[in-house]
Order: sequence, then C-alpha cells, then structure tokens
Amino acid sequence: MFPLKDNIPNERFPLVTLALFVINVVAYLLSIRHGGSFFGGPPSDVVAHYGAIPYELAHPGKHCGLISVQTPTGPASSVACQGQPGVLGTPGPQPATWQTVFTAMFLHASFLHIAGNMLFLAIFGPNVEEATGRVRYIAFYLLGGLVALAAQVAFDPSSTAPTLGASGAIAAVLGGYILLYPRARVLTLVFIVFFATLIEVPAVILLGLWFLEQLYFGAAGAISPIVAGGAVAYFAHVGGFIFGLALVYVFVKRHGWARPTVY
Repeated sequence: MFPLKDNIPNERFPLVTLALFVINVVAYLLSIRHGGSFFGGPPSDVVAHYGAIPYELAHPGKHCGLISVQTPTGPASSVACQGQPGVLGTPGPQPATWQTVFTAMFLHASFLHIAGNMLFLAIFGPNVEEATGRVRYIAFYLLGGLVALAAQVAFDPSSTAPTLGASGAIAAVLGGYILLYPRARVLTLVFIVFFATLIEVPAVILLGLWFLEQLYFGAAGAISPIVAGGAVAYFAHVGGFIFGLALVYVFVKRHGWARPTVY
C-alpha cells in the first residue's frame, strides 16, 4: 500500500515540514556529488563518514573508518573500528560521533529510500506540525530521530554498518499522527496481483498495520541499519513510533488547536 494524501485540511502553511523536505533533498544531492549516483545513492566513503555507526555510539572514544577488503568477486569496502580484534591504527579525520547522530538523520542511501521517506513526511507531517506548532514540531521531529537511533543502537551496539535516513524521525511523526487524527482517511494506492486501485483507508488502520509490520520484521530478526545495500532499521522505526505515541501530547499546542471533525 502506498499512501498518497489524507483528508485533513491545514489552516497554516506547513513551513517546517517543507523546510525538512528541502533539507533532506539538498543533503541527498550534495552526498552524491563525488562518486555517487542519483538512483544508487552516495558513495561508501560518504556513508561511512557521515552515517551514525552504532559501534561508535556504544563505545565512546572508539572511531571507525572505511577499509578495502578482498572478496571472491573483487575488492570491496568495509567499516572497521578501533577496539575490534585485529584492527590497528587510527581512522583519518572525521566528524565527531555526536555530529553523525544529526548528519545521518538527513542523509539517505538511495533515491527510493529518500522518495519513500519524503512521501510519508509530506502526507503526515503537515498535520502534526499544525497540532504542535512550528517550534515544538522541530523539537518533536529531532527528538524522535534521536530516540529511534538509540533504539537501533540498543538492539545491536556492536554493528559497524552506518545508519542513514529520516525514517526514525518520520516514524515519530506517524506515531503522533495516529493519536491526533485516528479517524482521518488516507487515499492509498493498493496493488492486488497485477491490478492497482485507489481506496481510502482509515489512518489508524494504515499506520497501525505499518507499525505491526515493522514490529514483526524486527522480532523476526530481519534487522540491520539502513546502509547503501538497502537494509532496513526496523527497531529505529519501532522506537520512533513509540516515542510519537508516548509523547506527542506533550508537544501539542495548549491553545489554538482542536482535533478536526472527520466524516
């Protein structure tokens, strides 16, 4: 199922959502300038340099770098970290580990990766921004992304695969949306075998199924960070969504917002 639009009107222009959209797109275009491709995403050195690496976050003072390894199909890039068995030397200059927590939130591994994330942000972000107000929405979005990354690191603190993407922060937006607008209806493109159709799906069902899907794949062990190869950080999604569910009302404006009537 691919959501296309919801039926909740906005009274104010979603300035912050638009700004986040533009920042993500610009960051993606900058990341592919040297050695990357529009559809394939940034090169490995950019991913390793600016991605959030769980091992670094879980082992303060230890840093990681990109190395070349020989595989049966030829040389390939891999990430090695200080403190790992057999790893010697010091990586070259790189951003501070705390900075990668934020740079990773605005980088994406491929065109499909950023397109999917920006679609969900464009549909569900404006209404959450409306409910929280612009300044609180920024804090909600960024904190949601931080909590999502923390959930992924907690699941696999020894992982050296760089994590990229806005999906953790957007998952927080989805968690907030499902509480604020449970009766909203979302126009959704549904594929049935070789046919496609448009139907309106209640937000609580669409986003509830999305969350259960993330939870299922996470529990099944199909979890690894979002890297250039295209794997998915399911626990980041789960952590971000739960954050949104738990704390969205802390961020909602005290005055000037009321849940709209949806028919």
